[in-house]
Amino acid sequence: MTKPIVFCDFDGTITNSDNIIAVMKRFAPPEWEAIKDDILAQRCSVQEGVGRLFSLLPSSLKEEIIHFLLQTARIRDGFREFVAFLKERDIPLYIVSGGIDFFVYPLLDGLVGKDRIFCNGSDFSGETIRITWPHSCDEHCQNGCGCCKPSLLRKLAPQDATKIVIGDSITDLAVARLADHVIARDFLLEKCQELRLPHTPFTTFYDVVAFFERIGVKA
Repeated sequence: MTKPIVFCDFDGTITNSDNIIAVMKRFAPPEWEAIKDDILAQRCSVQEGVGRLFSLLPSSLKEEIIHFLLQTARIRDGFREFVAFLKERDIPLYIVSGGIDFFVYPLLDGLVGKDRIFCNGSDFSGETIRITWPHSCDEHCQNGCGCCKPSLLRKLAPQDATKIVIGDSITDLAVARLADHVIARDFLLEKCQELRLPHTPFTTFYDVVAFFERIGVKA
């Protein structure tokens, strides 16, 4: 096996639950649920839908939202050890997230450097929060992903690398199709089984470390 490169989702994968949903439940007016349903039913793109969701929130809530997530979000067991395991073996780890910089960075502070985190941006200069899209789709994708994980894999992974994708949801499916192996839970696990993608289930990141040990990744 050639040297692995790892692309890992954030919401619902590194964290135990989806932080955008948590923010909306806590701070947004009731109409956020209809927008969420539009995204899930693919009546609008993820980029359009997430932009609409955050436009419901006043920019003045920024610090309150950060404080709320720092108090309530939980990092999945074993993630710190997983990061150390990869670092010892010089295996690149990239966080590819549909989350937003103003909460992803604080939650990963001390765990993963900002140069390895690819997520959506934010602008608080207006009355409501505006989401920016520094990692939008390349010429091979027209899905309106927001943070386009397949585009990032094409950009960052050497041709001969063994591409490992870790994720949980519909937003990880397109990049999972490009992976050599998928480490999956929840919805993504069901889709990997249905589509017969090469995969391993996980519950905690201790399971992910065990996978790398099984395939013989050495220090």
